[in-house]
Amino acid sequence: MYTRNNWLPEVFNDFLNTEHMPRTNATAPAINVLEDNDKYTVELAAPGMNKDDFDVNINQDGDLTIKMEKHQGEDAPKGHYLRREFAYSKYEQTLILPDDVNKQDISARVADGVLTITLPKIKVEENKVARSIEIG
Repeated sequence: MYTRNNWLPEVFNDFLNTEHMPRTNATAPAINVLEDNDKYTVELAAPGMNKDDFDVNINQDGDLTIKMEKHQGEDAPKGHYLRREFAYSKYEQTLILPDDVNKQDISARVADGVLTITLPKIKVEENKVARSIEIG
């Protein structure tokens, strides 16, 4: 019969929950949104995730939907977690896109624990018209 020591998690909580390592209650990954002249860039913290864990699409309303779900496979650690805070099981976020996003050329990639979505802007070219204006 398996018995668990009730004092062990408390020892770990006291050790890990200090001002140097505060406990976080956030379940959603952090998101950065950057803008430059040519594009918007969305960065989503996704440590331990790979491209198969994501579904990024434009929904029927024209909004960007990001779905993330970690699939625990056979490579999951064996044993009993005493404390587990850094696992995202399932997450979904919808971002309303600005009107100047070229929705046909959106791209996404995962590298170094970050999902990066590039939202290129529609290029609006000014028509420069040289003409003589009649003074009336």
